[in-house]
Amino acid sequence: MNENSPPPSTGVPLRERPDDHGVVPAAPTRRSSRGRNIFGLIVIAILAGALGVGFWQHYRLHAEVMATAQARRDFVPTVRTAAIRASDGVRSAIWPGTTEAFEQANIYARASGYISKRNVDIGSRVKAGDTLVEITAPEIEHQIAQAQGTLAQLRAGLQQAQANRDLAQVTWDRDSKLVQQGWVTPQQGDTDRLNLQAQTAAVAVAAANVTAQEAQLRVLNQQKTYQTVVAPFDGTVTQRNIDVGSLVQADAASGTFLFALMHADVIRIQLYVPQDDAFGLAPGTDAVVRVPEIPGREFPGKVTRIAEALAPGTRTLLTEIDVPNPDHALTPGVYCRVELKIPRKTPSLIVPSEAVIFNRDGLAVAVVEDGVARLRNITTVRDFGTSVEVSAGVTAGDRVILNPQIDLTDGRKVMVRADAAKK
Repeated sequence: MNENSPPPSTGVPLRERPDDHGVVPAAPTRRSSRGRNIFGLIVIAILAGALGVGFWQHYRLHAEVMATAQARRDFVPTVRTAAIRASDGVRSAIWPGTTEAFEQANIYARASGYISKRNVDIGSRVKAGDTLVEITAPEIEHQIAQAQGTLAQLRAGLQQAQANRDLAQVTWDRDSKLVQQGWVTPQQGDTDRLNLQAQTAAVAVAAANVTAQEAQLRVLNQQKTYQTVVAPFDGTVTQRNIDVGSLVQADAASGTFLFALMHADVIRIQLYVPQDDAFGLAPGTDAVVRVPEIPGREFPGKVTRIAEALAPGTRTLLTEIDVPNPDHALTPGVYCRVELKIPRKTPSLIVPSEAVIFNRDGLAVAVVEDGVARLRNITTVRDFGTSVEVSAGVTAGDRVILNPQIDLTDGRKVMVRADAAKK
């Protein structure tokens, strides 16, 4: 038999045959079952360990969170505070404006003719009554001479009518007695009486003609006066449209525009003040005018006129301010900024902008009361940037927390910094 051939069969199953030492090997089924049990125990042990480690970590984290929360609840933050102050009795409102001359007029010709003399030019300063230009119109001289001759004729006619009336009066005075005595017929008496009435009426007509001609002569003389154009007030010539030799027309609708004259010793500024600043504004209110091109200088003035009614379309109040300008530093037409010192009608409080809290309930501040923060809602009037004006919610002297932390709640204890408590 070959040594590599399998042993002969003995009729006993191979797995139950003893080995060379006479030991029968364990059955494979028992060995695999035992391995599975051991593996299961190991898995269970690992899972139990993992659960234990996870539970322990969860417990540790929960304990840390609770400790942190407790520490936060017990922590008393140190805060900076500032006192709320009452607003001043006068509030400032700044609005843009444009300077205007206190008086300004466009000078037109009232006499037709040619410019024979011009005494002023653009920029000339004049006094009231100074001659600006002279107009030559020879035909007016002829018209005046003709009117004077006509007036002399009419006056002579008046004297003649008066003489005729006096003669008629004498005749009637004499004949009226003779009529009564019968020496003169009644017809002659009626003729004398009616002649006196006619002569009296003729005197009235002649006197009226003289009066009319005198008025006409005054018109011509006034036109002659208009040949000399004078300044109506003290001021500066800002526009010139004619020169020597220019033909000017004296027409009410299309008269020649000669000069523009402005009086700038006092500057007038018109402002349209909004409704929220209009209350409290009245004549006499102080104003300060500043011009960007004149830094460092302020021009004081006062409100002189207000419209007493707001414009419905814009809800603004027309306000005029007069500013003395003796050195003519201000000129008409300049852009400026006007600060109005308006007396307050209602009290208000000033709160630092750093203290304002915005939450779902609106605007609020945290006020410190006996070491406890109290949240109070406020009603704002206007924002000044670094501070806000409020009308309700707080009182003067309250100390508000500056830059409060996000999670600050009502009733939380706080500690005020010593340096902030003195402010």
